[in-house]
Amino acid sequence: MSTIQRPPFSRDIIKLKNLDEVVESICSKLKQDIGKRFRRRGAVIGISGGVDSSVCVALTVKALGAKNVLGVLLPESDSSPESKEYALVLAKKFGIDTIEENVSGALEGFRCYTRRDEAVKRVVPEYNPQEDKMKVVIPEEIIKSNLPPVHYVTVIFKDGSEKSVRLPMNEYLQIVAASNFKQRSRMTMLYYHSEALHRCVIGTPNKHEVQQGFFVKHGDGGADVMPIGNLYKTQVYQIAKHLGVPQMIIDRTPTSDTYPAEQTQEEFFFQMSFEEMDLFWYGWEKGYSAEEVAGVMGVEADEVAGIFKNFERKRQTTEFLRTPAVHEYYGV
Repeated sequence: MSTIQRPPFSRDIIKLKNLDEVVESICSKLKQDIGKRFRRRGAVIGISGGVDSSVCVALTVKALGAKNVLGVLLPESDSSPESKEYALVLAKKFGIDTIEENVSGALEGFRCYTRRDEAVKRVVPEYNPQEDKMKVVIPEEIIKSNLPPVHYVTVIFKDGSEKSVRLPMNEYLQIVAASNFKQRSRMTMLYYHSEALHRCVIGTPNKHEVQQGFFVKHGDGGADVMPIGNLYKTQVYQIAKHLGVPQMIIDRTPTSDTYPAEQTQEEFFFQMSFEEMDLFWYGWEKGYSAEEVAGVMGVEADEVAGIFKNFERKRQTTEFLRTPAVHEYYGV
């Protein structure tokens, strides 16, 4: 009986070796799923000027042709002006049509901003949403400890001063629940255009967002196909360069673009750089020992074991997000 030897853990272990083959495989499946499985005419993608949605555009254009891909810009009151600028550069590069749908009115109707700001003011009474900015963060000392995340709200006042306060659970949950109106409103708009055009919605989450639960259920987690849903972030960057995604987008720091104050994905959720996280996650997922990973990454085995435990905790606590509606209650 022959056994497959697992390759030794290394910093290059997840690097894509033949990008042409990888891209061709993804595009072939995209074309098959959209045209044959779902019998749709093309694709609709929300474009934010970030690398994930940009790679999804590049792949979908390669699979279906530019004329069959619609890019939808979905700004709201808290969006960075850069997002629109970068999205339009991307659309021009790949020759796709775009439409802009500002969802601020819908969010105001849902009282998204009011509900969020009510929770912030309960912990920072001097917060003035008309003049000040806010974001939700995990402090750096917690990020580096690999302990369960403890969230703080940081208010940046009009005069430039800042105040950070630990969020009680009720206030944290209210802020998140209110903010999630944004992703759900955007997905509703994408499905409007996809149904009007008889097309599929392309989901843009990468492997970490899917597996660690950094998405909104029935929001950005709702889509018909997710072409990069099994790709590590560094692999997404490899494909971005290979397919000619504009360098300004590749160089842009990934942000959540959710709160008025600018915030990186690392300080809000992931707790480490993508380069490190990709390798640690691969090691954990594939069953490498903490000692083997530690030797390559140049850290202590105890630290790696803590990171592995953190990954396991995130998978368990976000399983609800990946679980479809339960319907097996009664039937013959």
